[in-house]
Amino acid sequence: MHKAGFVNIVGNPNVGKSTLMNQLVGERISIATFKAQTTRHRIMGIVNRDDMQIVFSDTPGVLKPNYKLQESMLAFSQSALTDADILLYVTDVVENPEKNMDFLERVSKLSVPVLLLINKIDESDQKSLGDIVERWHGLLPNAEILPISAKNKFGVDMLLKRIYELLPECPPYFDKDQLTDKPARFFVSEIIREKILLYYDKEIPYSVEVRVESFKESEKLIKISAVIYVERDSQKGIIIGHQGYALKKVSTESRKALEKFFGKSIYLDVFVKVDKDWRSSDKELSSFGYNLD
Repeated sequence: MHKAGFVNIVGNPNVGKSTLMNQLVGERISIATFKAQTTRHRIMGIVNRDDMQIVFSDTPGVLKPNYKLQESMLAFSQSALTDADILLYVTDVVENPEKNMDFLERVSKLSVPVLLLINKIDESDQKSLGDIVERWHGLLPNAEILPISAKNKFGVDMLLKRIYELLPECPPYFDKDQLTDKPARFFVSEIIREKILLYYDKEIPYSVEVRVESFKESEKLIKISAVIYVERDSQKGIIIGHQGYALKKVSTESRKALEKFFGKSIYLDVFVKVDKDWRSSDKELSSFGYNLD
């Protein structure tokens, strides 16, 4: 008997979805920083065993969109409700359960199993946790509630066991040696974007997108050329920094992370360009992969 299915992870921004995804898959598939809106795409991570294949899917945090990029991010989150065999709805011990009732309403109508994961329980006490469970039980009465701490791996093995029990009998959807549905270039741009999220303040990281122009791999070395796109000339100046110092720091940290990710030496060239419309142009967003086709 072989089991397989799509297990989709949804929830509001900053509740720990990407950290959980990385723990479940056992690889650093999704970038996870302390800033909201880190995940912009729907990213699949595949867990294989002889008798099963779980296709995990991390999605952007659910939010009310202010521009086309955020509309695309919300569409990725909503698409996760339509093809899930099991839905993981992630919340945490500080979030207001009624924060996004429209989306919750849709979750409550699903016919597939919903596991409601209360994350960051290491930041709470027994009584508060009991109250939180009670509130969620009222909002999603059909969901199975599991307290976890993704960061500390608490409850992750128990969650995997429960997912296996709920998976339908099915042949695998992907090759058994496949770890994700995304190409190598995607992870290059995500890792560079993660470093930008970590090193720059305020609006800058959200006005940035990264495109890999070339990716040439040999046995021991990968040569990569990437462009950081920003919306304004002033942002370009901030990204580059005084005498290029800021950009050099991002490039160095990105190269180290990429060497760890690919297990090879990396030669990385990074440039900065201004594209005033990328967050609001359908054509530009599509070229960066923000479409659901």
